Amino acid sequence: MQVINLSEPYNKNLIPAEPVVLALGFFDGVHRGHQRVIKKAQEIAHNKGAKLAVMTFDRYPKIAYKSLDPTQVRYLTLLDRKLELFAEIGVDITYVVEFNQNLVPMSPQDFVDKYIFDLHVVTAVAGFDFTYGKASIANMQMLPQYANGRFDVYEVPELQESAEKVGSTQIKNALDHGEIEKGNNLLGYPFEISGVVVHGEARGRQLGFPTINVKSGKQQKLPTVGVYAVKVEIDHDWFDGMASVSRNETFGPDRGITVEINLFDVQADFYDKKVRVQWFKYLRPSVKFSGAAELVDQMKKDEKNSRAILKRECPIEALK
Repeated sequence: MQVINLSEPYNKNLIPAEPVVLALGFFDGVHRGHQRVIKKAQEIAHNKGAKLAVMTFDRYPKIAYKSLDPTQVRYLTLLDRKLELFAEIGVDITYVVEFNQNLVPMSPQDFVDKYIFDLHVVTAVAGFDFTYGKASIANMQMLPQYANGRFDVYEVPELQESAEKVGSTQIKNALDHGEIEKGNNLLGYPFEISGVVVHGEARGRQLGFPTINVKSGKQQKLPTVGVYAVKVEIDHDWFDGMASVSRNETFGPDRGITVEINLFDVQADFYDKKVRVQWFKYLRPSVKFSGAAELVDQMKKDEKNSRAILKRECPIEALK
């Protein structure tokens, strides 16, 4: 997959001179609703003999439009992961547009001219709620007017699950309430984070449950505080384990959020290794124990429950 970064004003020489069907959206999570949009574009591209392109942005557009603090925004998929998912679906070209100060004041017509028509788009495909400026004047219903016959427009209707929209907000809410299975169902694959194994306080080893401490990107969305059944990929091998998202209040107050994972049936030094973590089941909330002995008793129960759960689960490495 070819990745092309565009920053307004962009260099037109970066644009391949061939027709494309373009799927537009921010695509945080690349969930089932997003997959529906991209696969519709893929179907149209196949029928028209064109390449499949996707456009996304380097940050959440509402940061600019609603003056959000960018440091407080959390993403289901950071950009690298999003690009991986696009490639797994079969996207040929991904345009990553920098949402800079030159793009924000652009009129809907200018955006359509520069970021759709000038990309040699023969059909633009997006979800029913996609906007490219102020929602009242830059929505999907008005896109054919701005297209002015130069390219086709296909609007993908809302995807619902049990009378609820399949959307990034709904998935984040599920993660906030420990509803991992619901979040995974809406995503269409297991929720995943990536990170690097860093040094912790080695308390797990002292308790007989050695852990790896995973440091992910600051803007990566994490599940709510609690204990989970997870699978972890390290050097292309998958391991079962149980993860604790917590502040370790048993060992003192005012501690930062950590992700610590006890891997089953493995003893190795994984420091500085890159890992992928897939989340399958919320086991229990994180609580303050009276001491280490009580904590160890609970961890034994957590391990037993996790092993039983993970026997039924397989890591997902590609979108179908």
